[in-house]
Amino acid sequence: MARISLTPPRTLLLRAMEWYSRRAYGKVLDPGKAMAHNGRVLWSYLRFEQSVAKFRALDGDLKMLAEMTSAAAIGCAWCMDFGHWEGNRRGMDPRKLHDVPRWRESDVYTPLERDVMAYAEEMTANPPEVDDELAARLLGRLGEAAFVELTMMVAVENMRSRFNSAMGLTSQGFKESCDLRDAPAGRSRPAA
Repeated sequence: MARISLTPPRTLLLRAMEWYSRRAYGKVLDPGKAMAHNGRVLWSYLRFEQSVAKFRALDGDLKMLAEMTSAAAIGCAWCMDFGHWEGNRRGMDPRKLHDVPRWRESDVYTPLERDVMAYAEEMTANPPEVDDELAARLLGRLGEAAFVELTMMVAVENMRSRFNSAMGLTSQGFKESCDLRDAPAGRSRPAA
């Protein structure tokens, strides 16, 4: 259960965020409702996420796997729920989305994806435990711009997941709108 009311004061900013959220995601996102109790926090966060959405140096699937691995390591149910939906919407292999929490035992990931996921876990540890050899391997495979973006995206997901977990936010049913649970192979289609 959320640790703060998800019915914040009705401000113009909240109404604008609700309109955009419904249009983009089909529902109002709980993290936005929680942040709306402090207009400056919500406004700053929205501007930040708009900027982050423009990053393009790192492959989108690698970015998604890094974010979900970080969310899984933190235990953010809301982020995992939304990540499944977003990955499904991107057309990612549903097996890769499903297996994130147990990625080390799964055979669906490439060596590069495994390195990205290991890096995300190492960065998410408290304190971070990034292996120099792994970082060098990723830098060599991705290049400087994509490596910096990977590092930033894991840090951003840490911020998101820690906020959502601390606020007690849980699943909003995004994963259930996908056909990921029962699709062990092939690609799923986004929900209409």
